[in-house]
Amino acid sequence: MAEAQYSVASQDSLVKVLMSRHIAISQVKRSMPGYRVQIYFGSQRVKATEVKTEFLQLFPKTGAYLSYQQPNFKIRVGDFKTRLEAMKFLKEIQSVYGGAFLVKDDVKLPTN
Repeated sequence: MAEAQYSVASQDSLVKVLMSRHIAISQVKRSMPGYRVQIYFGSQRVKATEVKTEFLQLFPKTGAYLSYQQPNFKIRVGDFKTRLEAMKFLKEIQSVYGGAFLVKDDVKLPTN
């Protein structure tokens, strides 16, 4: 009888340990594979910053990310889980950003 009680208590503590590890990993990992729309690619940092600022004025609810991959800067926008979501947004902005295209990227997880 004591053996069964020990087993349950041992499993409870193991579950707690596993849950705390899962929570810790979830808090660290804030991204997942998804899609973004690239609206700028070039070697001028000032121009990249201008494009990002302009985009955020037009689409304030959509994230914009500046990255540098030597020797070029990139502006990628959005955090889309699916290609379909990204395509819909791409069509929405193509009148302003005619050269925009989809890229696979790690996107931010929703915070809710």
